Amino acid sequence: MLYILNGDDDFSLTRALDEIKKGLGDPSLLSTNTTLLEGQKVTPDQLRMVVETVPFLAENRLVIVQGLLGRFESQNKPRRSKKSSPANGRQGDAKSFIAAMANLPDSTILVLTDGRIKNANPLLKLLSGAKVMSFPLLRGDILRQWIQKEAAAQGADMSPPALDLLARLVGGNLWIMSSEINKLALFASGRRVEEEDIKAVVSSAQEANVFAMVDAILDFKVGVAETLLEQLLQQGASPAYLLVMLSRQVRLVVRAKELRRQRKPDMEIQSRLGLKSEFPFRKTMEQAQRYPMERLKQVYKRLLQADLSIKTGRFDGGLALNLLIADLCPQPA
Repeated sequence: MLYILNGDDDFSLTRALDEIKKGLGDPSLLSTNTTLLEGQKVTPDQLRMVVETVPFLAENRLVIVQGLLGRFESQNKPRRSKKSSPANGRQGDAKSFIAAMANLPDSTILVLTDGRIKNANPLLKLLSGAKVMSFPLLRGDILRQWIQKEAAAQGADMSPPALDLLARLVGGNLWIMSSEINKLALFASGRRVEEEDIKAVVSSAQEANVFAMVDAILDFKVGVAETLLEQLLQQGASPAYLLVMLSRQVRLVVRAKELRRQRKPDMEIQSRLGLKSEFPFRKTMEQAQRYPMERLKQVYKRLLQADLSIKTGRFDGGLALNLLIADLCPQPA
């Protein structure tokens, strides 16, 4: 039996692989009859030898090959002459791997796992009879349905507003989402999870990185800002959410700076800013003390321009944020 599991949602992919393993009998016997191969390095002969090996004291043998299909993905490089075309070479290699899998015994379960794969992939086009399961990143209503189902599985009941906020904050990274749902279930301890619980439990880690990104932008540290942006996007934070958080933080710093100029006490400033937790308040006050008003106004104006460019469709969110950082943190000549 041949399975192909592919897609950006490696959380769901991993769960699907676990389900396949569950259907193959005693886990202890399966572990001794499981082989994991690195698809970028394995040769057709090595693959043939492994898949044709009979299981030891068990009914099935499991062979998992990670990244083999990705090895045949087009790299979008400039075209070369037909004589030395990489595509022609990939096609030949693909046929060699097809031949290596041609005599798959009934006792061998072969699973090819990979990231997002194009339909034009030479190896994928040659594979027939495989059970293909694709796992794209979840978004919108499908993501919300997944959150609701996962919350119920972990013993948590979540209000619709809390569910919507959680989806916006975490996004489609289900590894992080599952972990956050687990923390929320423990935090709520049997009662319904509400928006305030999400704000208290989930947003703190991303909020800390947003503070750091604001610092990096205001300090002209382009490399640090770009790294933090990439980390937040990989964690599933949406560009729209990050833009809102950056704008909100700069706006809070401007207000804090003005209230401090008016010699308002810290307790009143914290209340007027609406910051209930101590960490964001102290971080905001620190930024208000460090950065001049002109720099803050410059950054805030550019954030509004980035927001407009996204809403009018001029740029997508990720590109708009990268251009924002490049514009505000020019490289030294």
